[in-house]
Amino acid sequence: MNFNWVKTNKWIKMIFNNLVWEIPNSDKKIYLTFDDGPILEVTEWVLDLLKSEEIKATFFCIGDNIQKHPEVYKRILVEGHQTGNHTFNHLNGWKTNTNYYIDNFKLCETEHLKLNTENSFLFRPPYGKIKSSQSKIIRQLGYKIIMWDVLSYDFDATISVEKCLENVISNTEQGSIIVFHDSLKAEKNLKYALPKAIQILKNKGFVFDVIS
Repeated sequence: MNFNWVKTNKWIKMIFNNLVWEIPNSDKKIYLTFDDGPILEVTEWVLDLLKSEEIKATFFCIGDNIQKHPEVYKRILVEGHQTGNHTFNHLNGWKTNTNYYIDNFKLCETEHLKLNTENSFLFRPPYGKIKSSQSKIIRQLGYKIIMWDVLSYDFDATISVEKCLENVISNTEQGSIIVFHDSLKAEKNLKYALPKAIQILKNKGFVFDVIS
């Protein structure tokens, strides 16, 4: 399975209904998520922004980055955000043997539990690429596999910062799960689009919440 588009089609959500694409609610809640951290250069900037805007988000963290930057990971938790598993080495599930993929997933879980006494049981497959065999095992371990309703494409250096912003504000609806990346590759688009998106979405009456 590979899911790379700005707005996820409703038929895809119906076909792959064992994955979480959105979180229906009656309170105009939406869900900001960040993939690929934590890193000093970008994650701390994101945390500063979220703190100033008084909103919470969910961070899908790479195990290797947690190991390298435990203090940033701890800050995510201390400031009331949620974390989830994103494998230890940012693996492409399509290109990875299932047993190896699950072992790597568990390595990431170990890094989370070294610093977080409560496991969130949330997982997002890097690149949105995961085999059905991998998905089945991870779900049997009690995890929700969190996909997305809106993909900002902040990681794509070929799109403009304005297009990145437009991707988010034009496609977000009540219950949307939105993906940004706290990574160096995404930094330029992220730093332009995220603050503006937050303000515009707030002005539309949306409320930000964590995934649980």
